[in-house]
Amino acid sequence: MGWRPSYEVGYRILGAAREVFARQGAGASLKEIARQAGTGSATLHRLFPSRRALLQAVFHDRVEDLCAMAAQRAKDSEPGPALLAWLRDLNAYATASRGLAASLLHHGRDADLLEQNEGCQAMITSAARALLQRAQQTGAVRPGILAEDLLALINAISLATEHHDDDEQANRLLDIGIGGIRGQAAQSPPSPGSEG
Repeated sequence: MGWRPSYEVGYRILGAAREVFARQGAGASLKEIARQAGTGSATLHRLFPSRRALLQAVFHDRVEDLCAMAAQRAKDSEPGPALLAWLRDLNAYATASRGLAASLLHHGRDADLLEQNEGCQAMITSAARALLQRAQQTGAVRPGILAEDLLALINAISLATEHHDDDEQANRLLDIGIGGIRGQAAQSPPSPGSEG
């Protein structure tokens, strides 16, 4: 049972790191994260030897959550709405994370970190691809779009709005993107009397 305290403390640190990184960005104080987790800096550094190790753990944790959300969306909704709802989930995470993923991808230089990032990227791409293929099969999303295109769109929105506190801009940009990916079957004709 000696592992349990470290396991529980590690989860508390990850929870605190999620909140603090979301508020303050990737350069947030590790001391503040340890304080919020109710532990000391030495314990944080023992479990997560570097800032990048902690960022990676938070990122991987969130990617697993997003993949689980994709599976749940697929189960709960028709293919088109499931994909669009999940893109909104992903956009909300990307907006709230304040560039954590970009920080990892651009500043991670050691081979192990890059390999782990590629694992996260493969997981999220696979989740996006499964939703996209179903949506394309029903005509809700036009053909020719790749899962990587959708992820690049979300990343671009995140980068464009990274220094703004206005989440509404990220939502508006996603709405514009969604308008561009809809298939013919998903395009609703203008209602009678509406302007072109």
